[in-house]
Amino acid sequence: MDWIQRLNEAVDYIENNLDQDVNVEVAAKIATCSTFHFQRMFTYIAGVTIGEYIRRRRMTLAAFELIQGNQKVVDIATKYGYESPTAFNRAFQAIHGMAPSMAKNQGVSLTVYPRITFTLSIKGDEVMNFRIEKKDGFRIVGFATKEPMTMEDCFEKVPLFWSEVMKKGGIEKICGIMDGAQPNGVLGVSTCDDGAFSGYFIAAATHAPCPQEMEEYMVPEGTWAIFDCIGPMPHAIQNLQQRIITEWLPTSGYEYAAAPDIEVYFEGDQGASDYRSQVWLPIVKK
Repeated sequence: MDWIQRLNEAVDYIENNLDQDVNVEVAAKIATCSTFHFQRMFTYIAGVTIGEYIRRRRMTLAAFELIQGNQKVVDIATKYGYESPTAFNRAFQAIHGMAPSMAKNQGVSLTVYPRITFTLSIKGDEVMNFRIEKKDGFRIVGFATKEPMTMEDCFEKVPLFWSEVMKKGGIEKICGIMDGAQPNGVLGVSTCDDGAFSGYFIAAATHAPCPQEMEEYMVPEGTWAIFDCIGPMPHAIQNLQQRIITEWLPTSGYEYAAAPDIEVYFEGDQGASDYRSQVWLPIVKK
């Protein structure tokens, strides 16, 4: 329950600063986890990224103030961090489907997004097969993107990166440097250094020399909760990741560790109902 309480305290901070700069690093510190993992947890539990949540809440409060009719649109835009009325107008229309000036009219229908409050929900209606394993550090080699990414960016940019690697025959090249090192499969690794996202690798664990077109990374020693996933990609693994964060982690006695998240993809038809993959969640005891 402390875990849920800290998340709600982080939301308190966000809510109290909607008319100022919301610093996600500060929110993560309140939740006592890295910025990278805080963004992941928030997105999986809330079903919306932090950035989108902040936009929705700001536009909800802005609508209430416009309805009151006491302030100019430009003043409200400035209050909620928009440097120009045009940018504010675009954001307002995206949420409410109308220009801010129309919100002052009687009878208009506006969209309200209430404040999020996290609660503990015990489901347990589906089995999750996992094991906890302490592992020495290991080396991965593959293709990497170091472009800074928020969770919003990850949902868009990571699939595009996979597509780019596949088009240039990168998966076959990665399979060519596998030498039995564990975990033995094609890896999707979100690296986390000093509590912040530092890159995304499509790689293999290997002792082989690093080809010139690839990069290497040392995954540090740590403990992982390793979950088996059965089902077609990408929905099966996305669903499992959400269940891990919302169902398993709150009652496990563990917290997210400041270490890489790893997905392991094995040989086979990724569209098949019996396709097998794994999620490796870095953990530390509370």
